[in-house]
Amino acid sequence: MLEIKNICIEISSDPVSKEESRKNVVRDTSLSIESGSVSVLMGPNGSGKSTLVNALLGHPNYRVSSGSLVLDGVDITDLSTEKKAQQGIFLSMQNVPKIGGLTLAMFLHKAYTATHETDVSVLEFYITLRDKAEALSIKTELLDRPLTAGLSGGEKKLSEVLQLAALQPKFAILDEIDSGVDVDALRTVFKAIDALKKEGTGFLVISHHPSLLDHLAPEHVYVMSAGSMVRQGGRELAEEIIKNGFCNVAKCRHVDTCMGRCS
Repeated sequence: MLEIKNICIEISSDPVSKEESRKNVVRDTSLSIESGSVSVLMGPNGSGKSTLVNALLGHPNYRVSSGSLVLDGVDITDLSTEKKAQQGIFLSMQNVPKIGGLTLAMFLHKAYTATHETDVSVLEFYITLRDKAEALSIKTELLDRPLTAGLSGGEKKLSEVLQLAALQPKFAILDEIDSGVDVDALRTVFKAIDALKKEGTGFLVISHHPSLLDHLAPEHVYVMSAGSMVRQGGRELAEEIIKNGFCNVAKCRHVDTCMGRCS
């Protein structure tokens, strides 16, 4: 179980003046992710979804002012990003930085040996990666491409799918994994989620597209608005979102004038 307990997040500093800021951007938010299950976190743009997970994984622009991140009963809030990754937590970021000079295969070999404490050879690991790519119908040429530099939006998402398949984390947080992805790539994403879920990985999938729910059958659904968790439930809440959109479900501040902006 990965639990987010009563988390409050502040912007850590003003990027222009560099002065400390105490602006609360996420308030008293809680959710949990169970092994072998899928939870979905939804809400309008700017509701705090990405801020929440980036702060918890150590983004320097944010500070966890209160609350805790608990893995299997152990508080890991103050661990470094690297330590959290070694504990089996994976974050697929919404906006991936451009990284050149390092191929996906080499990156994954280093990441795998660091998180699994093994000395598997490069060749043996590459063969395993190639097999995983073929099983997911992903072109194996992607393994020899730069980690993120020069990749299209869809290729970046497929790269992250291969990272998931290779690292097999305990818990995976996927931020807007469905954004900018064509239909074929989206099928690959959901195929990987389904396969890893069966092997015990717990997922938190973040999106503001209700259409995501056409492809996933989440056990838990959470809805954020204006930095706070406003609704939570099971599949019935997913059906309500599909039917009524976010504005009505979250009762957002511009529900009367939304014209579909949040759906």
